[in-house]
Amino acid sequence: MNFGVSTSTDIAISIPSLHLSSSPLSFKSSATISLQSPRFRNAYFGSLFFGSRRIARRITTVETRQCSSKATDDDFIIEDVPHLADFLPDLPSYANPLKNSQAYAIVKETFVKPEDVVAQKIVITKDRSRGVHFRRAGPREKVYFKSDEVRACVVTCGGLCPGINTVVREIVCGLNFMYGVDDILGIVGGYRGFYSKNTLQLTPKVVNNIHKHGGTFLRTSRGGHDTNKIVDNIQDRGINQVYIIGGDGTQRGAALIYQEVAKRGLQVAVAGIPKTIDNDIAVIDKSFGFDTAVEEAQRAINAAHVEVESVDNGVGIVKLMGRYSGFIATIATLASRDVDCCLIPESPFYLEGTGGLFEFIEQRLKENGHMVIVLAEGAGQDYIAQDMHTVEEKDASGNRLLQDVGPWLSQKIKDHFTKVQKMAINMKYIDPTYMIRAIPSNASDNVYCTLLAQSAVHGAMAGYTGFTVGPVNSRHAYIPIARVTETQNTVKLTGRMWARLLASTNQPSFVTYNEALCEDAANINNAEISTQL
Repeated sequence: MNFGVSTSTDIAISIPSLHLSSSPLSFKSSATISLQSPRFRNAYFGSLFFGSRRIARRITTVETRQCSSKATDDDFIIEDVPHLADFLPDLPSYANPLKNSQAYAIVKETFVKPEDVVAQKIVITKDRSRGVHFRRAGPREKVYFKSDEVRACVVTCGGLCPGINTVVREIVCGLNFMYGVDDILGIVGGYRGFYSKNTLQLTPKVVNNIHKHGGTFLRTSRGGHDTNKIVDNIQDRGINQVYIIGGDGTQRGAALIYQEVAKRGLQVAVAGIPKTIDNDIAVIDKSFGFDTAVEEAQRAINAAHVEVESVDNGVGIVKLMGRYSGFIATIATLASRDVDCCLIPESPFYLEGTGGLFEFIEQRLKENGHMVIVLAEGAGQDYIAQDMHTVEEKDASGNRLLQDVGPWLSQKIKDHFTKVQKMAINMKYIDPTYMIRAIPSNASDNVYCTLLAQSAVHGAMAGYTGFTVGPVNSRHAYIPIARVTETQNTVKLTGRMWARLLASTNQPSFVTYNEALCEDAANINNAEISTQL
């Protein structure tokens, strides 16, 4: 299989609509093939013509970070995911057992059509390209595994996040209830569990109540990824479906596993379910556990507000998660309405001088007698490094070890107002980080986790591999793993969401428009660098 190499082939089709499966396609090479053929789905990077509309098609492999072609006017780009038949061309297919499922018996359209795609952009202008589209998630009419021949495994990696157990439960129940799969293994302790031979036999009965508990039933670890050892053990154990739950580092590991599986020509579907409480996964609308984190953060913010409102010159600081992306802090601030200032990694701030944080705190204390600051854990790291002369270190996953900004900022504020301003203040500091990470998912995230798990199961059974799943504009889609690991999602300082926050808190922005543009560009660049570590 050729990784990182794209070919371009023009395809002529006479039908004026997007019903791709109804007619054969004629290639310049005189080959005839149907779009339903899995070999077509990923072997070609070409252009389809439907009536007068040009449709560009591209495949993002694990080594292809960006495609070289550009969409011309009226282009319709499908960014597709790999399929087992790409490197196993003689792989047989079977009728999907969902046809006989009681649950799907009354569904009007049981199966997703081959031509169904999800648009990455839903707001476009008249004369611009329609942009990138992804293959819609859901059950297919044909599957590439017999249910009694499936041996699936589930592994959880990285940090904790509300909803992990729900995803594990729904993968197991989805495989068993929808497809009749009985042989499902739980890999214990993250990637290391593959070659440590730590496994659990998972059944619907075993996982029935795990969604009611926080953490991960399968336990987790950081690092420990050894591609050859992992694939050796997948091969030795006869596993043919691998479901990997984890963040961007974990998904990069999943991409390497898929690449090695394809290289060896194994019939093994590799499906990723993106997990990050910070909501920093690119492309998808949001990551599971995020809603729960924002909701639980309200408790800490409310507690801080009650504390500082009850004393003179009360200053409350609440530190929330957000290593590179300040989404939890931003959305929790917008939801609370009790927050006076929100500090996130994407936006630099300064303490002293006109327009600085100290000046704003003094102003709020004079006006209201108290204030609440919400602080993302990754905020102000460069400021602290300069102040404390620290040396950058990394954890087992390759993430930069952060300095604890909460106590640092608390002490800076206290020193300034007691020593410089000669003003007595009551400082209250709350860090609910591990309390939030460890709780079960709320109702909204439970539903979301169910959709993620079932979509992953449908995709693997349909023969897709090297993909991750998630909502794009509220519609679940299969996305090439390379797309969600090439960069991180960050709060855009020039976007409307940040503007809404500034309007809500009436805090200083700390940056000008031109500086914000530079910061947005720098955040994107830093995120891309961090995903390569």
